[in-house]
Amino acid sequence: MLQKFDAIIIGTGQAGPSLAGRLTSAGMKTAVIERKQFGGTCVNTGCTPTKALVASARAAYMARRGADFGVNLGGKISMDMKKVKQRKDEIVRKSNEGVGSWLRSMNNATVFRGHGRFESPRTVRVDGELLEADRIFINVGGRASVPPVAGLDTVPYLNNSSVMEVDFLPEHLLILGGGYIALEFGQMYRRFGSEVTLVQRGERLLTQEDDDIAKSVHEILENEGIQVCTDTGDYRVENRNGKVAIQMKCHGESREVVGSHLLVATGRRPNTGDLGLDKAGVKVDNRGIIEVDDQLRTNVEGIWALGDCNGKGAFTHTSYNDYEIVAANLLDNDPRRVSDRITTYALYIDPPLGRAGQTERQVRESGRKALIATRPMTRVARAVEKDETQGFMKALVDADSKRILGAAILGVGGDEVIHSILDVMYAKAPYTLIQRAMHIHPTVTELIPTMLADLKPLE
Repeated sequence: MLQKFDAIIIGTGQAGPSLAGRLTSAGMKTAVIERKQFGGTCVNTGCTPTKALVASARAAYMARRGADFGVNLGGKISMDMKKVKQRKDEIVRKSNEGVGSWLRSMNNATVFRGHGRFESPRTVRVDGELLEADRIFINVGGRASVPPVAGLDTVPYLNNSSVMEVDFLPEHLLILGGGYIALEFGQMYRRFGSEVTLVQRGERLLTQEDDDIAKSVHEILENEGIQVCTDTGDYRVENRNGKVAIQMKCHGESREVVGSHLLVATGRRPNTGDLGLDKAGVKVDNRGIIEVDDQLRTNVEGIWALGDCNGKGAFTHTSYNDYEIVAANLLDNDPRRVSDRITTYALYIDPPLGRAGQTERQVRESGRKALIATRPMTRVARAVEKDETQGFMKALVDADSKRILGAAILGVGGDEVIHSILDVMYAKAPYTLIQRAMHIHPTVTELIPTMLADLKPLE
């Protein structure tokens, strides 16, 4: 039987539930479809659980460093990995159940559990139910991709989702990848007590970041005893008496590493292959990413794509901002656009990296006249007092307009401090606005004006 709605939302990641709240409040009869877990990646296998695990790993790290601060714990630090997982699971459960309860409590909303597939530009089938609406919003997220590595199908391996079920300490964790997921899990498990080896195909970690950032992160990880192999290739994976062996070329030379477990963290792909998008006429690129315009509309009138599946950010905050853009245009007569937002994100190793705007490499490639300033965390009083002086901060400024082009803060509190710069960038104000601000001492943020006072031409 055909059921008619004003709107259909496929997926309940960071954009879907909030959009459902706005649509139903506006009086629209809305169908919400979820085939797996309420809250999507962030709540279930992404931000929420990983940052809970990072917190446990940092607690272990600081406990081992107790003597550095005059704290004598009087014995060896040990990990209860079942307790670590239990704590993480409880945090996830509250978030997951909260999203589900919120959706079910909405007036004008009907929640369907199952796999939604388009049958036409206006109809979606969920198991035996056929739903119709003039407005359809796709918020299906993404999942871990599997690289074409010889022998990978012959060994058990983990990805960012399945690793969430681990309640034991791997003896030696091998990680394929050199991006954010790989580095966060690498440091996390090293702090839990595992031996960790990172295997990165590129010449360095974090290939999208500037060389100085990547080099500093590399040093931070190696300082904690993580083995880092870069410039690798020609992989072959095999089972070696119950362990996992990776044979590869490293800097052109043959090398082999053997570990107890393997985590594959080499990228993600959108969950668009089984949505019946061809029946709706929705265009996707060769990676399966749904093509959208500056207001997140697909090529088919009445269909929008939000979150990781549209290739416009793949972060929780970009997905939520997608919701804000769509709601503003649809309900508020407020013409917001994707191009209005400034790139910003964080890497949650310890110390974290906070990034906003352009990288130094992008500024150089633009050919514009620019200024640059840097400051090591060894010259930040708050970092010295906390004995966390790894990393540095950097800012780039347009030489003519004096506006901040981009910034990176790799250091204690960097993921929070970056927002003071980001807000000035959104205000389109000159850097002198923050340079002349009086900040609290002792903080990390108070050194941003000091750093900006030392701007020099980018050569």
